[in-house]
Amino acid sequence: MRLIFLGPPGAGKGTQARYLTEKHGIPQLSTGDMLRAAVAAGTDVGKRAKAVMDAGQLVSDEIVNEIVSDRIGSPDCSGGFILDGYPRTVPQAEALDSILAGKGIALDAVVELKVDQEALVARMENRVAETVAAGGTVRSDDNPEAFKRRLTEYREKTAPLSAYYAMTGKLRTVDGMADVDTVTAEIAAILK
Repeated sequence: MRLIFLGPPGAGKGTQARYLTEKHGIPQLSTGDMLRAAVAAGTDVGKRAKAVMDAGQLVSDEIVNEIVSDRIGSPDCSGGFILDGYPRTVPQAEALDSILAGKGIALDAVVELKVDQEALVARMENRVAETVAAGGTVRSDDNPEAFKRRLTEYREKTAPLSAYYAMTGKLRTVDGMADVDTVTAEIAAILK
């Protein structure tokens, strides 16, 4: 099973990806985790990424695409993977198509969690409160102003992926505002 999860920040992609990871034994691949792992491993592309990050710049699509290509070629991805947070733009989606074609593999589905973006701010505030109550660490960007900026960036850069993947016939949408169990059941039905 090879999947992409789409949806704005706070839509529940991580929660659903963790469920599928446990159920199917496939890794959830987030861009941030892949970047940190490549840097920690000291790979050639990790060293290039580290130099860019140390300079305070954004890592280029070329570097991110190379890291994703390396990661999905790893043995633990042979049975599938879930991409969460990649691709973020149509050019990254086109690069991913080339990467997958070069490896002789195809996506099974692109699952988009449709949500009311205004309700996401309240969801984010609840997540922060729950994290604090559990004694956890709150992400630095988990505040209303930063969250609204992340939603705006999503609408501008990532939302066009819906149309891109709809044209491929791979896009499946789920009501991400439903309760977690209902969303899980809808995704399971899509993946049958």
